[in-house]
Amino acid sequence: MSAYWIAVASAEHVRRGRKGGFMQVNHGKAAPLRRVRPGDGIVYYSPTTVLGEKDGLQAFTAIGMVREGDPYQGDMGGGFTPFRRDVDWAQAQETPIKQLLERLEFTSGKSNWGYPLRFGLFPISVADFALIAETMGAKLASTSP
Repeated sequence: MSAYWIAVASAEHVRRGRKGGFMQVNHGKAAPLRRVRPGDGIVYYSPTTVLGEKDGLQAFTAIGMVREGDPYQGDMGGGFTPFRRDVDWAQAQETPIKQLLERLEFTSGKSNWGYPLRFGLFPISVADFALIAETMGAKLASTSP
């Protein structure tokens, strides 16, 4: 049974992962990635375009399905070897979260809707994943055997 997740990173970092076919979370920590399994759906939310800047992007910036395999370490230079998982990223349009706040289960009716985003990776419902995918115009590969 597949699970669905939101991961959080700056859009710049997400774009690097899309280009390389991988995901990283929580500054490269392995433990969160061990919760994610092959066939799970991943949506990236980016609060900003560049880490540390306050540009107010607040958008879903990538969506895809986790590939077979375990977390592994990638080399980003300078001794930084973050843990990653491979992902089949879908073609999709970056989409502001604000237009979906009242329709998503994890945000609807919540004045502090951003609270779960502070964890860097958290599960969402299949309904939320489907709504985000539809809004982003994503064409996702089937995860059926």
